[in-house]
Amino acid sequence: MADLIQLLPDAIANQIAAGEVIQRPASVIKELMENSIDAGSTSVKLIVKDAGKTLLQVIDNGCGMSETDARMAFERHATSKIRASQDLFAIRTMGFRGEAMASIAAVAQVEMRTRRQSEELGTRLIIEGSEVKSQEACQCTSGTNISVKNLFFNVPARRNFLKSNTVEMRHIIDEFQRLAIANPDIFFSLHHNNGEIFHLPPGNLRQRIIALFGNAYNKRLVPVSEETDALKLYGFVGKPEFAKKTRGEQYFFVNQRFIKSGYLNHAVTTAFEDLLPNDTFPFYVIFIDIDPARIDINVHPTKQEIKFDDEKLVYNYLKVAIRHSLGQYSIMPTLDFDQETSFSSNRVQPIQPTSKFTVDSYTRESKATAGNSNSGGGGNYSNGDMNFSGEEKRQQNNLANWQKLYEGIGKADEEEFITGESEASVTIESEWSKENTLDDQAKSFSKQQRPPYQVHASYIVSHIKSGFLLIDQQAAHERILYENYLQVLEQQSASTQKQLFPKTIDLPQADAAVLRDIIPQINLLGYDIQEFGQNTFVINGIPAEMAGHQNEEKSIEILLEQFKSNLELKLDIKENLARSLARSTSIKRGQTLSVTEMQALIDKLFACEMPFSNPTGRNCFITFELDDLAKRFEG
Repeated sequence: MADLIQLLPDAIANQIAAGEVIQRPASVIKELMENSIDAGSTSVKLIVKDAGKTLLQVIDNGCGMSETDARMAFERHATSKIRASQDLFAIRTMGFRGEAMASIAAVAQVEMRTRRQSEELGTRLIIEGSEVKSQEACQCTSGTNISVKNLFFNVPARRNFLKSNTVEMRHIIDEFQRLAIANPDIFFSLHHNNGEIFHLPPGNLRQRIIALFGNAYNKRLVPVSEETDALKLYGFVGKPEFAKKTRGEQYFFVNQRFIKSGYLNHAVTTAFEDLLPNDTFPFYVIFIDIDPARIDINVHPTKQEIKFDDEKLVYNYLKVAIRHSLGQYSIMPTLDFDQETSFSSNRVQPIQPTSKFTVDSYTRESKATAGNSNSGGGGNYSNGDMNFSGEEKRQQNNLANWQKLYEGIGKADEEEFITGESEASVTIESEWSKENTLDDQAKSFSKQQRPPYQVHASYIVSHIKSGFLLIDQQAAHERILYENYLQVLEQQSASTQKQLFPKTIDLPQADAAVLRDIIPQINLLGYDIQEFGQNTFVINGIPAEMAGHQNEEKSIEILLEQFKSNLELKLDIKENLARSLARSTSIKRGQTLSVTEMQALIDKLFACEMPFSNPTGRNCFITFELDDLAKRFEG
């Protein structure tokens, strides 16, 4: 029988390796730009067409390569970063595996032009599917220019798995932003379909963050800095009031390399304890400089997961550093023991029914107190020769005025205390007295005995014949709005409330690109939004049903966050937009509703085509049967 095990051809081995290293166009961007940074570049330009499916081009002014190095760069396990196994524990460069270029060349058409500064001519190399088509000398600028065309042209199954251009472009922007933040001293630019999205001149970290996310972030940043013998921490965290409902703007860098760590993220969340609203996530950009010998980055092909030799130490340093910064910049709540407490509460304390609070009693108490307090000084005052100072007279007059204002309150409380009846109890009794007697002849069991009411301003209790319904007010409203928005998008019949004073909103580059793509559909829902500059938009009108109920700028930001989080679900743009807008504009848990509003919500919910769950699958209501409730009370 013939031998079965044999070596795979290099082309197939490279394609298998590409499955781990090159997952989407953003993976190519990451590898090429990291090589440019390792080459000592001071300027890196990224050009993208059709979200990287047609063209990905990276141009840098780094050290360049010789003719031999240019050819060797596309061989498997060929690298200039390490020479021995000990070098793995002293890595300061972005790349070191020697697999990326070979993997890219295995699944794309690659053209590279490179020249070292000391040489007159450069090298032009063309590779398709790991096969070298041509290699020749050429005239080009110093540095390296790599073009990756038709990604996955020879692996159609992988190309079919790519998402829409909007999703793939968002991943490209994410990778670009991570590298740009990690290297603020390098010029970066990003062009997509002949339009410049980012133009980032060299600067400090704060300037780079503002250039990427917008001028509004300048007032949101809180500096973090801590240096010890074990490590150095620095960067910025966002103020709690600007936390967002979705993750995304959270960056950890270890030795300038972006990483993902749920453990360190928990440290940041713990530092913000009791400062963040529920279900919100803070902004942070944290850099950790540590001895490479104390970490292991050779854990995953993407090199975004690393291991620390002492994670608890890093965890504690990170938590303490952030708490110190929040306290130093007056973000943390403080205890002020010198604060005047007499005006700290707006609620007037009720007068106890047993006390006789009169001006005469106050006068007698004041005289007695004055006499006792001055007895040590040799002055004893009697009731007859008490002489009030101007301050004491003013206090007496103020007390008389306050007593006149609250005249009768003490008597009412005393009567309530004696009789044991309150206004609430009388109101409840009179309300029930108007109800019909519950008997079978009146058939009152089929009638609603009382209006719906809220529980913890989050759930609505509604009585039915067989028991009662417990309705999630937010989920129910999301279902109602979702079906309404879908209908509006189909019929294009939304009404718009024009703004007397149009508002402008500045967005980060990534959010501006998303909004620019969906403006036509948003305007069909009743908005009137127009582009006003590169990343600025003008809100001229909002849907009529939203007028006066929500901040326009905040609603747009929440809408974009929800829209981006749904992009991975492969929904069409109408369904995604209806979902996102329903989530961003629905009533939230904790919002108090009137009886009329609760009844209207119930009626509209059960008029929906699918009232049982909201668009994400969460139940809108739960039914409690009387028989089931009775069984729960049985021993």
